This record gives sequence, structure tokens and C-alpha cells, in this order.
Amino acid sequence: MSRGLVKLFIYLMVFTVSLPLWAQNTINSVRVWPSPDSTRVVFDLDDKPDFSYFMLKNPSRLVVDLENTDELKTLPGVPPKHQIVSKLRYSKPKNKRSVRLVFELNGPVKPVIFALAPTGPYKNRLVVDLYDKSQSKGAVSPAQTAAKKRQLSQERDIVIAIDAGHGGEDPGSIGPSGTYEKDITLQIAKRLERMIDAERGMISRMVRSGDYFVKLNTRTNRARQKKADFFVSIHADAFTSPGPNGASVWVLSLRRANSEIGKWIEDKEKHSELLGGAADVIKDAANEKYLAQALLDMSMDHSMKTGLSVADEVIKELKKVAKMHKKAPQHASLAVLKSPDIPSILVETGFISNPREERLLKSANHQERLAKAMFTSIKNYYLRNPPDDSLFASLKSQYPTKHKVRPGESLSMLAGRYGVSISKIKQVNKLSSNTLFIGQELDIPQS
Repeated sequence: MSRGLVKLFIYLMVFTVSLPLWAQNTINSVRVWPSPDSTRVVFDLDDKPDFSYFMLKNPSRLVVDLENTDELKTLPGVPPKHQIVSKLRYSKPKNKRSVRLVFELNGPVKPVIFALAPTGPYKNRLVVDLYDKSQSKGAVSPAQTAAKKRQLSQERDIVIAIDAGHGGEDPGSIGPSGTYEKDITLQIAKRLERMIDAERGMISRMVRSGDYFVKLNTRTNRARQKKADFFVSIHADAFTSPGPNGASVWVLSLRRANSEIGKWIEDKEKHSELLGGAADVIKDAANEKYLAQALLDMSMDHSMKTGLSVADEVIKELKKVAKMHKKAPQHASLAVLKSPDIPSILVETGFISNPREERLLKSANHQERLAKAMFTSIKNYYLRNPPDDSLFASLKSQYPTKHKVRPGESLSMLAGRYGVSISKIKQVNKLSSNTLFIGQELDIPQS
């Protein structure tokens, strides 16, 4: 090889290696997502962002620097419904090849800033989450207060927390025709909300009521703040191929439950939140840690049994309206199911990756039937097992108890157990003989 060709080859190698240093990243768009207690701003970029940030006071501002990045000509305005951010603007950058963005804030905030890799319809993103620090822990925003349909009475309503999966910047799974899981889950959740709120003795509390993201580890916290008796998380399943289909119901695995209890025992600040007044009683005890573990074990055991019972009910009802992917409750280590004091389930309403089920999940009629199945299951469970201070408890005498016949049981045995006559059981269930069958479900009238 001649000396001239060698020089040309070296020049090309240096040029190629140096090229990334000269390449500028590009902001393609900026999206602003509202939520009741935070604001999320998302920057869509060509490449992974190289960023840094700092806070300024008097007035309160967040400054974000993006290295090797070109400006977007026009930044979006911030709608009045955002109570945290008043304006987004540019400022003088650190150097000619960077961009400086300034968030003008209405008060103290906690910023959480991170990059997201390309997924689904999105390229590289820089996410800026701004949380209002002025709201005390567990405080309810004016929007949440306005959304309350009615207050809990002395004979209180049973509170059902409804968690529509994903939301905002997180679309969840995406169907073949471009349907977002986050939209399907919210639509079904709102149908379930309407049914619960129409039922005397029950009331719903939405974890998210619009198209915004809620962190996984705060979803059960929100349910706890709203004094939920039960937590149902709604999702749509997906797979890499279009074949799998059907609904399923998930409950917390024992392994995850034991792991979570270990964390809560070590976190004494959590004790009062999870154990209520019992935490004050054991606070100064010599064996506080062991007492807390015993109480948390009992609480988790109750939550898991209740969740499993409701899961069985939901599967029984879903079978009537949808194909089932799994015919028994599935156990998993899921973040939204980990609360020891709130029984919970996660319902996969179908496979959005299956073209037929995607069409079904978009159907208003199918969504209504799915919501009805969940509502009926939860209602039936609490009719039989109402909290002592609830309206359902005072109304329980109006509803029969369900009993599934087990091996060796007879009418006389059941009559003695429940304190009712054989003839009354036969009359309610329209039985023509005293013969019972294993698995037969009977309505047991109140004595």
C-alpha cells in the first residue's frame, strides 16, 4: 500500500472515530402530562440524552442542561390545570452545543429525572417528574376532594380501590392495530367505578382517573390513603406472538409476601401506617420487632386469603363472558399486590396482542361485561364477609349464605350448623329430596 493510501486510510479512521463527538442530538417534541399531584414533562429525542440539572430558589426553578443537543423551535405552553409548573422556557446555555431548559415553578417540588430507552411508538426520552412538596403525606388534593361522591357514614361503605394499569407516558402493551393497554384498562376501570358507586353500601376510589402515570410502588399507598378494603388492578396481557389468548387472575406469591414482611419489620416508620393503633401499643415493648412481625404475618395472611377467595369468584364470573387463559388463580411477585393490610388481585382481561381479543377489548359491550364480572364477584364476597362496621354487615340478614357441599355432609348436618330447619333449606333451594351432591352450591337462609 502506498504512503498516500495509508494517509487516506488513517484520515478516514480518525474521521469515523471522531464523528460521534460532532453529532448533535435533536429534541423532536415535548409532551406535558397532568396528574392530580404531579406533572410529567417528556422530551422525545433522537439519541440517548446526556443531561444534568439543578434547582434555584426565589423564585423556584428547575434548570436542565442537555449536552450536544439542538433546540426545538417552539416549546409547548403549560395548561392552567398544572398547579406545579407555570412555564417552560429556554435560557442561555453552558456552551454553543448544549441546551438549557428552565421550569418556572409555583412552589417547592421534588424533581425525579431519568432517561428511557426506545419502546413501542417512542424513541429515546428524557422524563422530568415534578412532585409537589407542599402537600403533606397522605393529603388529598382539591381535585380528589371534588371527585368524592359521598363520605363514609357510621354504617360505612365498603371501599374498593380500582387501579387502571399503566397510563401517561407508559402505554403498557400495544395491540396489532395500535391499541394501548393504558386506554383499555382505564375504560374498564371507569365502568367498574360506575357499577360500584351505584351499589348501596359500596364506593370506589380510582388510583388514576385520567391518562397519567402513577408509580407502581405508590399505587397501594394511594389505596391505603383512601381507606380501601380491597384493591383490584386491571391489565391486558400480551405475548411476542399473536396466538395466546384468554383472561387470568393473579394473587401475591407467598415468597414475595415473606420478602415484603421482612422489609416492613425493619422499617419502624411503616408500622403505624400498616398496623394503625396497634403500633402505638407495641412501640415501647421489649420485643417490638417480634410483635410487629406477628401482627404483620396475621394481616398478610388475612389479605392473601381474602385475595384468593375473591380471585376464585372473579374466575367463576369471567368464565361466563370470556375465554380463560388460566382456570385457577395464578401466584406472582407483583408490586401492586404486596400490601399486607389491603387484600388485592390483578385481573388480566385478555391478550391485547391477539387480534381477536384486541377487537373484543375495544368493544364497549365486552368491557361492560368484564367490569360486571369483577363487580359481581367483589360484591358477592363482601355480602358474605362484610366488615363489622359496614352497611353490608347490617344488611347481611337480607342475603342467604352460600355453601358448597363437601364429602360426608348432609341436610341435617347443615341445618344444625347454621341453625335453620331442613325444610327451610329445601324450600329456598327448591329441593325435592334430602339427597345432596358433592360440589352442589346451596343458599343457606338466615336463622
